[in-house]
Amino acid sequence: MAKAQRTPSKTSWRRWLVRVVGLLTIAALGVVVVISLAAWSSWRGVDRVELSAVMARSSSGTNYLIVGTDSREGISADQPNAGAIIGSKVSGERTDSIAVLHTGDGGAQLLAIPRDLYLHLDGGSTNRVNAAFYFGGPESLVRTIQTELGIRVDHYLQVDLAGFLGLVDALGGVTLDIPNPAYDRGSGLNIETSGSVHMDGDTALAYVRARHYVEIIDGKHVSDPTSDLGRVKRQQQFLAAVFAKMGKTKNPFTLLGVVRGVSSNVKVDDAMSFVDAARLGLTLRGLQPATATLPTRPFTTDSGAQVLLLNRDEAEPMLAAFR
Repeated sequence: MAKAQRTPSKTSWRRWLVRVVGLLTIAALGVVVVISLAAWSSWRGVDRVELSAVMARSSSGTNYLIVGTDSREGISADQPNAGAIIGSKVSGERTDSIAVLHTGDGGAQLLAIPRDLYLHLDGGSTNRVNAAFYFGGPESLVRTIQTELGIRVDHYLQVDLAGFLGLVDALGGVTLDIPNPAYDRGSGLNIETSGSVHMDGDTALAYVRARHYVEIIDGKHVSDPTSDLGRVKRQQQFLAAVFAKMGKTKNPFTLLGVVRGVSSNVKVDDAMSFVDAARLGLTLRGLQPATATLPTRPFTTDSGAQVLLLNRDEAEPMLAAFR
């Protein structure tokens, strides 16, 4: 007489389930450890700027001064669009973009500061705000923003052109809504179609650096008359797309690729810790900050330079949100 087959008991099933859950937990922890160690290794390679003695610290929330520079370091001659990126040889390092990101209980806000903004700089002279960085470096720029705009700076983040390329490419590119075909011979931009346009690092860099942006509308070539202000708006559009892409990225190894892609081309203040950086990274994921640009008016200096003056009355309510 054949023996009846034994069915697994509830106890056996529980033991099996506990083992599976345990193995999955160990595997997940292993992934977290590997990613954390890799991220820590990349973080250790990030250059520091001594600013802790200069930064005033905001009274509510956290203000990050974010600066994009035109440093060509790390851009190879065989890079696509290298001719437009490298261009003619320039001395020193200039700011391509300046913005303050504020995070706190009231949400996130991103304030763009036009680089042609004409202010009293740290040191006493009057010039474009990006001249503070060119002549005095990050410390002079921080002092100028804190003194002239009353925005206290908690942390400083600087990324150059190669870091920008690494960020976009690590994310697998960014998609932007482009209303019309457009080009800029100076930056190398050439967008032949309208609608949703997927940009790799080279195309995105040409887009955010375009100062002579020309759209093709009904067969006519229409130049953007706002110059630097138009570029600021495009930079804000791009940053919003990057934050959204990061928020949708669930693969931790992709995010690790982002860290590795920018770590060698980023500088931060000497007070920013690994925990601070991790907190910022988590904050940026899926972030949809309210964006604004300082209100300005055109002005011609005695030497004939075209600059922008701050509209103080309009700017004050805007600046108050960052103080």
